[in-house]
Amino acid sequence: MGETIQLGEISILVTKKDIKNVHLSVHPPDGRVTLVAPMTTRLEVARAYAISKLGWIRNQQEKLAKQARETPRRFIERESHYLWGRRHLMTVKYREAKPSVSLDHKRITLTVRPGSDSGKRAEIIHEWHKSLLHEVVPPLIKKWEPKLKVKVIGYFLQRMKTKWGSCNHKAEHIRLNTELVMKPKDLLEYVIVHEMVHLIEPVHSERFIAILQDHYPTWREARAELNQLPLTAVNWAC
Repeated sequence: MGETIQLGEISILVTKKDIKNVHLSVHPPDGRVTLVAPMTTRLEVARAYAISKLGWIRNQQEKLAKQARETPRRFIERESHYLWGRRHLMTVKYREAKPSVSLDHKRITLTVRPGSDSGKRAEIIHEWHKSLLHEVVPPLIKKWEPKLKVKVIGYFLQRMKTKWGSCNHKAEHIRLNTELVMKPKDLLEYVIVHEMVHLIEPVHSERFIAILQDHYPTWREARAELNQLPLTAVNWAC
């Protein structure tokens, strides 16, 4: 467990790891701030460092606050939905049969039973999104395993509020945010590579950056594009 530094209205979670340098991060979507410091760092030193970066922290939080958010989806006729970075219109059909989703050019057809509410429709679409990711993710992992000389024992798809992905390097598992299905496929590949590099280097150290830079030189551009795309309209307080 970490400790918390309070700088006015800004709370910073401080954790200590076996690293050489301090890493300060402001996380989307809500501007949560974390500081990872070497094991020997005193809390007062971490606090002084955070104070010196206060302007940068506020600037990053302001950018996130202004970032576009998608309007809440109701899964109704002619509603816009994004798939692999492209806009599609939804068609809703009612039938006394097992719910289904199909894709034809720029149209997503959602077939549901009469009386199906938006919550049920959302779950149907979410399961469809996962099926699309299951088609794309394994080949990308297989592509990068020999390049990085690592082995992914398993991957998991789930809704994630503050991360695009995560890695359990001890179990050799990676987790991916199901919202990545809405983003361009090259950004999904970037997230997969990022998490697979964590199998080599668990923390965001200089070594991690060097490995990522060597294998995926455009990672900074990919990260910037990913963070500039609209955030899904979610009640982040929940």
